[in-house]
Amino acid sequence: MEATKLSVSNISLPTLGIGTWAWGDSLFWGYGSNYGEKEVQKAFEAALAGGATFFDTAEVYGLGESERLLGRFLKQTTQPVQIATKYFPLPWRFGKQAIADALTASLKRLEVEQIALYQVHMPFDFFMGQPTLMSALASEVKRGRILTVGVSNYSATQMKQAYDLLAQYDVPLAVNQVRYSLLTRAIEQNGILESARELGVTILAYSPLAQGLLTGKYTSDKQERVTGARKLDPKFSANGLSKIEPLINQLKQLGEKYQKTTVQVALNWLIAQGNVIPIPGAKNARQAEENVGAMGWQLSPEDVQQLSLLSLNY
Repeated sequence: MEATKLSVSNISLPTLGIGTWAWGDSLFWGYGSNYGEKEVQKAFEAALAGGATFFDTAEVYGLGESERLLGRFLKQTTQPVQIATKYFPLPWRFGKQAIADALTASLKRLEVEQIALYQVHMPFDFFMGQPTLMSALASEVKRGRILTVGVSNYSATQMKQAYDLLAQYDVPLAVNQVRYSLLTRAIEQNGILESARELGVTILAYSPLAQGLLTGKYTSDKQERVTGARKLDPKFSANGLSKIEPLINQLKQLGEKYQKTTVQVALNWLIAQGNVIPIPGAKNARQAEENVGAMGWQLSPEDVQQLSLLSLNY
């Protein structure tokens, strides 16, 4: 495999993808106010130009608008692009047909007949149960509408159960999409990362920049930059920001050493963990270009370890 590619089940993915929650979502991200379709299309184009040809979306992002935007953008490129989307197990969805119908709707919005990866957004059972859910997903692999199956926000135990259920149909579990960053390392302690490695499941790391905390944009003496939902997060308070200053300073120093940005160093640390694909968001071309700059190079093992030790306290 190339340095910028990772083998995941029966597909090959770049070592970094782009998350598209902000594409079309006005409620949380403010889509349509200070950015819109023009900006996210530029982000899409910049990502492709940099080799990040993998995009993660979901049927609930912007109530389907994220998928619709991706579908329009796909029509305007001849470059191979891999799409992952997610099924949300709502309480009234029970029976295999509910999954088939949800996938049909996603494919229609994306304007494609097949996607690389279909994931279960949350480990809710409600009335369906995991055996029915995994059987339905395996059926879609056999049918050819999805190439691989993934889960999201599953614990180590839930992930193993999904893995075993899919194995009955000779379908591998490809990914578990979870929150993971230098500031969010719970999966290293709760068994998820260890189990994923044992099972050969790739981790898709969402919120890899910790909602922007790792960008260096927010500092304790410049709190006026904190807006929206971040104002409610104690990590963005003056005290919270001062606590992470040593880590941010180290990221900046390593950025100077490798001639990279703070963002690129933080994302490269995740790539260095092995079998982990960060999927940072990008609202515009500048953010997408910065994200893809995390690919194609490597932090030294010593620098990876130093960042790991320094961020253990958070």
